[in-house]
Amino acid sequence: MSSPDVFENRSAGILLHPTSLPDSESCWGNERQNAFGTLGQEAFNFIDFMAAAGLKVWQVLPLVPTEDNLSPYQSYSVHAGNPDLISIDGLVKRGWIDQGCVQLGEKSRQGLAELRRHCAQSFYQYINGDAGGETRKQFEEFCAAEGSWLNDFALFSALRKKFSGSSWVDWPVELRKREPAALEQQKNELKEDIGCIYFEQFAFFSQWLDLKNYANQKGISVLGDIPIFVGHNSADVWAEPHYFSLDENGNALTVAGVPPDAFSESGQRWGNPHYRWDVMEKDGFQWWLGRFGTQKKLFDLIRIDHFRGFHSVYEIPGDKPDAREGKWIDTPGDALLQACFNRNPDLKLVAENLGEIPPELEDLRLKFNLPGMLVLHFAFESDDNPLQLHHHTEHNIAYTGTHDNDTTVGWFNELSDEERKRFDDYDFQAEDEMPWYLIDMAFASAAKLAIIPMQDFLALGSDSRMNMPGTPDKNWRWRFAWGQVDGSLAGAIKQRVEKYNRLPLAN
Repeated sequence: MSSPDVFENRSAGILLHPTSLPDSESCWGNERQNAFGTLGQEAFNFIDFMAAAGLKVWQVLPLVPTEDNLSPYQSYSVHAGNPDLISIDGLVKRGWIDQGCVQLGEKSRQGLAELRRHCAQSFYQYINGDAGGETRKQFEEFCAAEGSWLNDFALFSALRKKFSGSSWVDWPVELRKREPAALEQQKNELKEDIGCIYFEQFAFFSQWLDLKNYANQKGISVLGDIPIFVGHNSADVWAEPHYFSLDENGNALTVAGVPPDAFSESGQRWGNPHYRWDVMEKDGFQWWLGRFGTQKKLFDLIRIDHFRGFHSVYEIPGDKPDAREGKWIDTPGDALLQACFNRNPDLKLVAENLGEIPPELEDLRLKFNLPGMLVLHFAFESDDNPLQLHHHTEHNIAYTGTHDNDTTVGWFNELSDEERKRFDDYDFQAEDEMPWYLIDMAFASAAKLAIIPMQDFLALGSDSRMNMPGTPDKNWRWRFAWGQVDGSLAGAIKQRVEKYNRLPLAN
């Protein structure tokens, strides 16, 4: 089912990553401190909450597999889904696995991965039996349709496990260079692990698309997210190294980052290998078309994180420890976007255009009619800031904050004296205290869409923020509980949605 154009009329949405959903998976029992949200029943309950509140857009972070730090912006695949999001109870409900499989030993991500191995064994027994014929057909069709990335991802993941997570540049040379005979040998040796990964991806895509279809039936669109760069130790770089700035041994010749500024005298060295844009452009951006093609199946709209990279990128020599010796280079974003829209005229993209934006990048965004982002947490950092409400225009998304910001309660408590004065002097009339004051401001924006993080609807403080950029620990772990949701919250949100003319028109 297709979703409506959310920029046709005024509407409102919510920012919440699925890992932040409440968890009710039976496999965790009473030990839930390491649990996280899944695509199970609680996700459907959340869609029902959104519908009751009159919210029409659900924004999520990248749904890709994560490393141990749990960051969805540091993945080893741009296509694959995060298997940690799979609902084990949902697999039982479908009849794919036996109830007896749902026994989680160690209450951890590692324990959950081992549980999925047992689920995979049960699944293959099911689809090879008399009752599993239709599911087997669907599974085979999925593997064929997604084979362009799935085959390499499955083998890479199995090898990654075999070599204890070490970088592919440290693998034996025949595997690093993808010699066909060596790859075939490993496919045979790692057949069980590879089969488990095929199962995980089929389960993830099946559950996610069921959830997305349910949201669409409720009139809710899903806004996804793709980071512009790719992790070095990823299936994507290993499988197609010719698209990346690498030496003959696979080491990065140049990496992405940002230059030194007032906040960091050495800048930021992200470490993602830079693209070989000339090679990508020469073959018609097929790599990007494939990437957007996968995401278009999963989402109704797609946010491009660090849209700046479609105009220019700060490139750092790969052998330098920081960003001081980097330089800006132009990128063919215009040609890339044109190729994307030629392939998919109905592709709906959103540009993350935060920070210092060169005029040429804004011209590029407007040329392709891409909505931008207006974040109110940044609106009082200077006098007559362009993010203040009176500067807002229609074809944008207004936010209180994003996943990288503090919660609005936490933000307000930490305002400097100068920022607080600008805020107090700003002539916006609202009746409530924080965070509802800023929520009202976002809803009052001229922007066609306003999106509020779940933490702000719950009036939570800094200890509930999702991410603090530049800090390595304790990020990406926040979850809400239904006990935090007052019975009147959906009605209170809907009242505001209606007040600011963001309630969808009745069909």
